[in-house]
Parts: sequence; structure tokens; C-alpha cells
Amino acid sequence: MPKLFVTDRDGQERTVTGRPGISVMEIIRDAGFDELLALCGGCSSCATCHVYVDPDYADQFPPMSEDENDLLDSSEHRNSLSRLSCQLHFTEDLDGLRVAIAPED
Repeated sequence: MPKLFVTDRDGQERTVTGRPGISVMEIIRDAGFDELLALCGGCSSCATCHVYVDPDYADQFPPMSEDENDLLDSSEHRNSLSRLSCQLHFTEDLDGLRVAIAPED
């Protein structure tokens, strides 16, 4: 199974097993990272699953939608590596992906 490396808000990195076919948000949530709230459950209607994607993997995802872009605009912690983890679909090709959970707004 492919691995996902997740850095929490305290800077601690944990390795979790990713299941292809689900979102990065679901993998992080199911691994017990309580700080990733994902209040809308992956419907892309909030920004509580905001993560920073490792630059080595950023171009492996499709461009963000207008809705995702608008939601990220509401975060004071947005940067060029910001994505909503509910919009990032995990695949075998993403083995080794690193993400960091963004600070809470």
C-alpha cells in the first residue's frame, strides 16, 4: 500500500497507509488526525481540510477548481502550496506524498 507522510500542526510527521481511490482528507481523518476538521465531509464547502502539498508532488494533481480557489482565499494561511485535501484524490502514483496540515483559521 502506498504511504502518505503527514505533518501535524506541532511539526510532528507521521507515516500513514493511503488507500488509492479516496481523498487525502479521508486518509488523514481516518488515521486519527483530529486537527484536520473536514467539517463539510469532503463536499468542498469549507476550508477546514486545508493542507500544504510538498512541492515535489504539487504538479501531480489537477489544477484547483474555482470553488476550491475561492475557499482557500478565505484562509489567512494560504500560500502557493495550499490545497483542500478533500479535492486531492490519492493514487498509487502518489506513494511518498508529503502534506502538512495548515494552521487553523
